[in-house]
Order: sequence, then C-alpha cells, then structure tokens
Amino acid sequence: MTGPTLDWIDWLPIGIRRGAADWEALWCRFGRETALREPFFMDSVATAMRSPFNQAFGRRTPLSALVEWQARSPGLPPTAFVFHISRCGSTLLAQMLARLDSHVVLSEPPPLDALLRMHYTDPDAAAHQAGWITALLSAYGQRRRGSERALIVKLDAWSLFELPLLQRCFPATPCLFLYREPSEVVASHLRAPGRHIVPRLIGPTPLAVDDNESGVPTRPAHIARITGRLLEAGLRACREAGAIPVNYGELPNAMAGRLAQRLALRADDFATVFDAARWDAKRPQQHFAATPAGTGTDPELRDAVARWATPAYAALEAFRHLAGDV
Repeated sequence: MTGPTLDWIDWLPIGIRRGAADWEALWCRFGRETALREPFFMDSVATAMRSPFNQAFGRRTPLSALVEWQARSPGLPPTAFVFHISRCGSTLLAQMLARLDSHVVLSEPPPLDALLRMHYTDPDAAAHQAGWITALLSAYGQRRRGSERALIVKLDAWSLFELPLLQRCFPATPCLFLYREPSEVVASHLRAPGRHIVPRLIGPTPLAVDDNESGVPTRPAHIARITGRLLEAGLRACREAGAIPVNYGELPNAMAGRLAQRLALRADDFATVFDAARWDAKRPQQHFAATPAGTGTDPELRDAVARWATPAYAALEAFRHLAGDV
C-alpha cells in the first residue's frame, strides 16, 4: 500500500474497488506528456499498461489519498459533462476535442462510474461519494503537460441517472445531453449490443428493467425500451436540471456554433476539431463512413420504437426547438 504523501502528477487513477478494509484506488503511470487520445479511457489505460514499468509497479491507495492529492494540487474543474443515450455521436464529440492539446477528455472512465454507483452496493459510502468524486476528477484534471485549460467528461449512458449527484458536486458545470432518432439507435444495438443492453451485465442502475414483468417479448422491444428510458431521463434532465439537448444531426457543425463556448473552444481550435470528424470515432485509423440504419422495412423494430421510444424523442425535439437550442 502506497502512502498518501506520494506526488501523483505522473499518475492517473485507473480503477476503484472495494478492498478488504475500505475502498481503494488503483493507479497507473502516464507521465507528463501522454495525452488521452484514444476513443475510450480504458483504451488509453491498455496502451499505458504495455509499459514494463506499469506492469511491475502499479500503485494502490485508500481513497483518502485522492482527497489529499486534491488538497495539495487542485486540478482543473470539469468544463462540461457529456451525457448521452449511446450510438448518438458522443464518442465523435469526445474524439474531436481529444485532438486538442488544451483539452483533457475523459471518455467513460470506469473509476468515475464506480464512484457514482457505489451507494447501490455500499450505502455507507454515500456520505463520502461527493468528496471522492471531486477528488477523482481533480486527479484527472491535473495540468500534466502544462497546456491544459479544459476538462471534458463523457459519461456512460446509464450515468444519466446519477446526474443529480454530479450536479451537487459541480453545480456550475454545464451538462450536454446527446441523443438520436431512436430507430437508428436500436438498429445499431441490434447489430452490436452495448453493455447496458445485456441484462444484469453492468450491475445496479435505475436503467435496468425486467422485461419478463413488463410485457416486452422481443429483443427489438427490449432495446427500444432501454432507449426510451434513456430518452425520458434525458428529457427530465433538460427540463428540470438545465441540461442542453444536442441532436446527433447537429454534429459536427454545432461544435463551431452553439456548443463552442460551452466546450471552451476558440476559433483557432476549429481546424483541428473538424479534421477529427473525418475519421471513425471508435476506429480513429479509419475514415468515417455512415452506416445505414436499415430499419424502414422491419415492422417489429418500427412498432417497438414507436411504442417505447418515439414519444420521448418527439418531446425532446419539441423542447430543443422551443428553447432555441438548434
């Protein structure tokens, strides 16, 4: 167990777990120059773990070390939180920003997910969650390379239900909510299901539903219901918590428009940002090619989406246009 007096500027937390006595943070050495450029945080971790040093010298501390590191070296506060329903351009947005030396981009970091949901399995941890979350993001917001001025946090789709907790921690940080026409989202998950689509895979979350008790007999209906619940939660976030609705069709152009100030973008950033949009967000070595939704002739999928997801999507679109966020 490493003592809390260690200088962590070269290190980032890569895991949160419950140890024998208390909750612990696992750390990996990234150094001063390594930026988080990969599509997802754990892709960056996998790259860092190829280092023989990291394979031999991982660190493990109590979560109090995070709090003490924040007190000694406060990092950048979050510039924006990015919530989404999945398969709706959130990874594209993150990859566009990750090209900038000025932006630290966290894309679905599991340590944050663990802290946001720890109260479901350990109710006693709820009293400490806010302090641990702010300390974790302070560790990620360290100016390791000296050029950083923004910290963008893209969360997992199911983290939308933990938005009230994040807003208690960072009441001044704007939240974006990205969404897409639901038949396209459902079709994408039918081709390659995300983790939250598989029942009981991700652990406790309000997103989880038991289809056996709710008259959802088919796989398209199950996916449409999950998508609809995310759209409904996003609509509440926009109406009640001030989240900013962003339709997939607005990307990438909105990055130079209504989202620029919220994402701390400057005019000289746009060339770099828009160059990233030419590449596949999840396979950055490949040029982007749109995948047809393929839903128009599938009556089962069309009916499921109409029942479970279309009403919330239509309400979101009406809210976005009424609010002038177009």
